[in-house]
Amino acid sequence: MRKTLFVALLLAMAGMPVLAATSDPIVERQLDSLKLKYQVDKDGDYKLVYDLGNGRTQLVWVRSKTYAYRSNQIREIWSPGYRSPSDAIPERVANRMLENSNDVKLGGWVKQGKVGMFIIKVSTDASAEELGDAIRAAASTADDLEQEFSGKKDEF
Repeated sequence: MRKTLFVALLLAMAGMPVLAATSDPIVERQLDSLKLKYQVDKDGDYKLVYDLGNGRTQLVWVRSKTYAYRSNQIREIWSPGYRSPSDAIPERVANRMLENSNDVKLGGWVKQGKVGMFIIKVSTDASAEELGDAIRAAASTADDLEQEFSGKKDEF
């Protein structure tokens, strides 16, 4: 890891382009098997515009980067549900996110800059079906909160 960062820093200092992070081929195979359309972003993550029906769509990212905690290996699924006009998320919105985190079965709300992001953490060895279920849960949960606070606007 240190060597990779060092090489990237040297390339950047020399004015050479630094390659984007690599995507996870396991996720790609799972998304393909689920027949979900996606793009790979510059971070190597999978960006989906998930069709919720009724004319609504929701942005969802399946992260390629994985994390470890002791014997657990996880990957994150992100979906934005609220954009704050300032750096702080308003108290009533933040409290609603906390209440919603208590009600949902998978995931919870976090603040990413000015955005309230719904994140589900799944095992890296989750099946395609489990990954698909988590994607659907993230999309629908984030979209529900987006509708609640945007007056039915479909920004994400």
